[in-house]
Amino acid sequence: MNGQNSGKSAPPKNPVAAESVGQVTMADIAAKLGISKMTVSRALNRSTRRRSDASEALRQRILDTCQDMGYVLDQTARTFSSKRSGFIATIIPALNNSNFSDTAHGLTSAVESAGMQVLMGYTDYDMATEEKLIRTMLMRRPEGIVVTGGSHTPAARKLLQSSGVPVVETWDLLNAPIGHNVGFSNAQAVRQLVLALYEKGYRRMGFLGGIPESDARGADRRQGFLTAMSELGLDTTCTVAMGNAPVSMEAGAQGLAQMMAKWPDLEAVVCVSDHVAFGALAECQRRAWPVPGKLAIAGFGDFEISRSCHPQITTVAVDSAGIGKVAGQLLLRAILAARSGESFKPETMLMPYKIELRGST
Repeated sequence: MNGQNSGKSAPPKNPVAAESVGQVTMADIAAKLGISKMTVSRALNRSTRRRSDASEALRQRILDTCQDMGYVLDQTARTFSSKRSGFIATIIPALNNSNFSDTAHGLTSAVESAGMQVLMGYTDYDMATEEKLIRTMLMRRPEGIVVTGGSHTPAARKLLQSSGVPVVETWDLLNAPIGHNVGFSNAQAVRQLVLALYEKGYRRMGFLGGIPESDARGADRRQGFLTAMSELGLDTTCTVAMGNAPVSMEAGAQGLAQMMAKWPDLEAVVCVSDHVAFGALAECQRRAWPVPGKLAIAGFGDFEISRSCHPQITTVAVDSAGIGKVAGQLLLRAILAARSGESFKPETMLMPYKIELRGST
C-alpha cells in the first residue's frame, strides 16, 4: 500500500475516542466532555466544598465517563501534600499458612472500617526478602506498617525505626519492640504444653522442628521445650531439626522416623507446628504405631488439619485473626494521633492462647 489510501476509513481524529493504548488521564476525561481539568478534579474530589463548579448531573457524567474510559485517579500528588495515603502495609511470612492469612483478614477488617486499605507482601520466611519489601512499601508512603515477628535484618530494622509512621510487630512478645507489639510468648506457650503433657504422665519427650536460625518463632518454641524439660529435670537432648522453615508434613514424617530410630523409648513428641505433627502422625499410622498408645504427638497453631484428622492433634490454639484485628485497631489509633499531631506512646498488647489436649496425647 506504500502510504496510499487503502480504502479503509481513516482513524478518528480524537485520540480519546480511539481504542486507548496508554494510561487515560484527567486531561482525556476533560477533552471527552469539553470541560476543564479543574472541573474534573473537583468532581472527583469528594472532600471539596466547592460544588458550584460542577452540578450533580455533570459530576455524574464525569464519573460515568471515568468508568467508561477506565480512568484511575492518581493519588500520588495528594498523598505527598496531605501525607495521607489512605493505606497501610503489612508483611507476613507466607500466603499458604492459614494462621497468617487469618491475621491478614483480621487486620483488613479492622482498618477497612476506617476507610483504610491494606497493601500486603510475604517473605517466604526470608529476612532479606522482608528488607526489600519494607523498602519498597515505604516508598509508597503508607500511614503505618505491620510486620510479623521481631527478627529483622539490621537494615530493615533501621528502615522501620526511621520510617516516620507507626510500626506494629505481631505474633511474638518482644523485649525491645521497634514501636507497638501485639503477640504472645511462643516459648511460654510450648513450656505450658510440655507441663500439661508431664501432668498426663509423659516423661521421655522430644522436640521436632526446623533449623532454629530459619524461623524465630520456631526457635522460641524449641527454647520453651528445653526450658520446661530442664525445669522438670528431664532429658533435653531428644531434638531434631528438619531443614529450614516452614517445615513440611513430609519433613515431619521423616523427622519422626529419625527420632524413633535414635530414641526408640520416646513417649511423646512436641512438634513446631500442626503440619509437622500431622506428618509425624501419618508416619506412625504407616508403621502401625498406635497414637497415643505407643507415642503421643502434639503440635502448635490449632490449624484445621489438627481438628480434622484422627486422632485429633493436641496443640496450642492461638487467636490468629484476633492478632490482626487488635494490631489494626492499635494502628488506627496511632495513625489518627499522628494525623492530629498528638503523641502516642508505644503499646504492647498481650494476646491469649490455649492448650488444647486432644486424642493424640
